[in-house]
Amino acid sequence: MQAKGFGVLRPLHGLPFVVGMAVLLGLLPVLHSRGSEPHRMARMAATPPSHIYPKSVEAPIEEITSAPPASPDVHPGAKHPANHSFDGHGKKRKIFPVLDVDYTHVRLPFEIALWILLACLMKLGFHVIPTISGIVPESCLLIVVGLLVGGLIKAVGEDPPILQSNIFFLFLLPPIILDAGYFLPLRQFTENLGTILIFAVVGTLWNAFFVGALLYAVCQIGATGLSHIGLLANLLFGSIISAVDPVAVLAVFEEIHINELLHILVFGESLLNDAVTVVLYHLFDEYATFDKITFTDIILGFLSFFVVSLGGVFVGVVYGIIAAFTSRFTSHIRVIEPLFVFLYSYMAYLSAELFHLSGIMALIAAGVVMRPYVEANISHKSHTTIKYFLKMWSSVSETLIFIFLGVSTVAGQHRWEWTFVISTLIFCLIARVLGVLGLTWFINKFRIVKLTPKDQFIIAYGGLRGAIAFSLGYLIEKKHFDMREMFLTAIITVIFFTVFVQGMTIRPLVDLLAVKKKQETKRSINEEIHTQFLDHLLTGIEDICGHYGHHHWKDKLNRFNKKYIKKCLIAGERSKEPQLIAFYHKMEMKQAIELVESGGMGKIPSAVSTVSMQNINPKTLPVERILPALSKDKEEEIRKILRNNLQKTRQRLRSYNRHTLVADPYEEAWNQMLLRRQKARQLEQKINNYLTVPAHKIDSPTMSRARIGSDPLAYDPKPDSENLPIITIDPASPQSPESADLVSEALKGMSRLPPSPEEDEDEEGLVMRTKEPSSPGTDDVFTPGASDSPSNQRMMRCLSDPGPRPEPEEGEPFIPKGK
Repeated sequence: MQAKGFGVLRPLHGLPFVVGMAVLLGLLPVLHSRGSEPHRMARMAATPPSHIYPKSVEAPIEEITSAPPASPDVHPGAKHPANHSFDGHGKKRKIFPVLDVDYTHVRLPFEIALWILLACLMKLGFHVIPTISGIVPESCLLIVVGLLVGGLIKAVGEDPPILQSNIFFLFLLPPIILDAGYFLPLRQFTENLGTILIFAVVGTLWNAFFVGALLYAVCQIGATGLSHIGLLANLLFGSIISAVDPVAVLAVFEEIHINELLHILVFGESLLNDAVTVVLYHLFDEYATFDKITFTDIILGFLSFFVVSLGGVFVGVVYGIIAAFTSRFTSHIRVIEPLFVFLYSYMAYLSAELFHLSGIMALIAAGVVMRPYVEANISHKSHTTIKYFLKMWSSVSETLIFIFLGVSTVAGQHRWEWTFVISTLIFCLIARVLGVLGLTWFINKFRIVKLTPKDQFIIAYGGLRGAIAFSLGYLIEKKHFDMREMFLTAIITVIFFTVFVQGMTIRPLVDLLAVKKKQETKRSINEEIHTQFLDHLLTGIEDICGHYGHHHWKDKLNRFNKKYIKKCLIAGERSKEPQLIAFYHKMEMKQAIELVESGGMGKIPSAVSTVSMQNINPKTLPVERILPALSKDKEEEIRKILRNNLQKTRQRLRSYNRHTLVADPYEEAWNQMLLRRQKARQLEQKINNYLTVPAHKIDSPTMSRARIGSDPLAYDPKPDSENLPIITIDPASPQSPESADLVSEALKGMSRLPPSPEEDEDEEGLVMRTKEPSSPGTDDVFTPGASDSPSNQRMMRCLSDPGPRPEPEEGEPFIPKGK
């Protein structure tokens, strides 16, 4: 029966491919009509204006008008003739069109929908068959599909479509970058920001100039026949091919589930190197139009890097703040909340591109800035809509990019030069390896967690190239660079090598080297709270040491955010909650939503608080929430209750045996013995901190002072001091409960005192009690009281006299002569 079931399911695995081929066949007449459209337009241009529109277009016009169009010889003021089948000139009335075809009216949206449908079906088919997706990355399969589609289109005599640079940069790239920026792991990103910036800026500059200079040297060899390619052209090509592509990195690294550190290093580099790539591309493109390059042009080109990068970040921050402020007022119309996020982000990208700034950095900055404030204002349904719509949008864009890479490869014009192409591929690999090794050697001098050789290999091997380099290659103007076709051929070769060879082999290499992978388990509330506690602890340590590290500045920024920015950008009570309570509500809400989405509502424990239930089904909240202010007495009472309960926690716990869950009859006695040993250990520590030599039991205090003042060396404790408690300490295990044994009879005598004060001490711990003031003329230390035993007197002497601060050396008197 099981075999039959699998036999039924096997044909279903190929169903997406069958539907995909059907879509391809449906594209053929569409492409044929597109190819024949220029001929039809030429015929239409040759015909008189009255015959431009076909009959299928005339019918709706006649239908919309109230009467047939008047003939030219009819005066406008004359009456229209009656509507009948045949007029005086014998003209036949047209039959009403029941079914008509007008493909030109829907051609553009219809073709876009067909391409998206093809991309989704291919993506579905790859995941239905796990054997293929487990060996070959999805990006490689999509490029293969694009090659097949482009070859099929070319086989029928049509020209395949080419991925235009404007379509890529304005419509396909923004969803991928917005998804990455909005859900960017901010903690890992900020902790490794210095390493990411070094790889993105210094590493990209190294790759660009290293590849460009070596290719210029290769072109100067006379045997290659490429001596007409100058230095600027090679540097422009090096700047295009040197940047790591974020789309390719996301597509490959998310499939192999690499650990968070390596993922954020490579992906962060691919995001931030956009500013360097944009500056170098425009720099060399502008230099190609100059007759002479001066030193001022070089300085301005260097300054343009800061303008492009920081300007893009500034644009993104401005739009992020505007989006957060707008979300304050959407409580009455929740439907349009996700739309504000998408529109403001896209406007940030377009505004940056308007001034030739870094649109990628503007999108990242907008997503990072707006997310904490927008999520505090919008509803949970809007948050879910934003999350899944961004994931869907970015996934479709990524699929279309890789498919069009394959189609454009077939459609484009190529010029193959073996020397230039192979040299480009080899120099790119060498530059990446040398750059990673050199920069990592420098970075590890300042990192606490060093980058191991395995990490360096994955970073170097994960430098994939993709559609950004391909689209920048298409932007090259042929009038300035006549070798554009050769550059595009070399770019496509490097992209295919990195995506196919490196993308297919990085998974087995990660398994072979046993590189740590990402942990799929999510952090609990306890882990999150302790992480914040450690952040505050490290901030305090930095303040004490006088070293202002990133924890210090992070704490300053959080304080400024809580004191000023949250009050302006977050509406209602959320901005007034204490930080710990707000974080607890956020984490509790997150776990409740995940529980509902996973279908586990039937397994909700009884301990779930009412806050979660109210957040899942939100009700009308009060206008103002007044947090009660606690008085000093109330705070002290709470502290006392917590202190007593925490001290007695061990008494309330009951141990159990995993084999027999029978209560131990000696459990209470054992707990009492542990508590007494703990108090004895505390007493030992206090005795060690004070002077351990007791005073004499002298009848006359005046005589004792005189004897000590006259001859301090003659001071010798009486044999009665042998009754003092002696504590033996095991140095091998000083922390164990058995390390301190009381062998003194004096301490046992102390335990036989009246029970009431000792029972109070058992409950409250060791208490230092003040003695009643003595009468004038008596000694406060040496005169025994009426209720003081000798052992009590000696013990109080040990605990009340701290002695001098410096440690006494051998041979020194117990009490100095001047006393």
